[in-house]
Amino acid sequence: MADSHPTPAAFEDLLEANRSFADSFEYAGFDGIAKAGVAIVTCMDSRIDPLGMLGLSAGDAKIFRNPGGRVTEAALEALVLGAHLLNVQRVLVIPHTRCAMASATEAELHERVTASAGTDSTWQPFHVVADQLAALADDVAKVRTHPLVPDSVSVGGFVYDVDTGLLTQHA
Repeated sequence: MADSHPTPAAFEDLLEANRSFADSFEYAGFDGIAKAGVAIVTCMDSRIDPLGMLGLSAGDAKIFRNPGGRVTEAALEALVLGAHLLNVQRVLVIPHTRCAMASATEAELHERVTASAGTDSTWQPFHVVADQLAALADDVAKVRTHPLVPDSVSVGGFVYDVDTGLLTQHA
């Protein structure tokens, strides 16, 4: 089997971009709080610009991303820490239109991954979403009812339209 570890050259374009970024870096010494008091749980989809879609900038929000934009145990951990230690006062849960996690079955995703990987993937759960709006309502309820998320934290559920850039509130 060939070595699947990339050479350092595989990252050179990104490291060069990072050097340019660092030339004008302005966050040295920043304390890491959410300056706008916002936390966002959204999908890992690259069509989503979590800060840009809300008119925010780096340092304004805590962002937690995963397939489907779901409120998982890890997301809840991040939200609890954000609410108590990082100035989070508003939480937005934001799945999106045309999401692979909401438009494919578990079996379809396993078939595609198995074909790409060349090895069985059925042992890896993908947590597809059968009803995106019902899942969003459940996820918002998980945050609102969590015993370590203060009642003073506002929680909303939204769907981001990847074709228009608009958010629609659903919960």
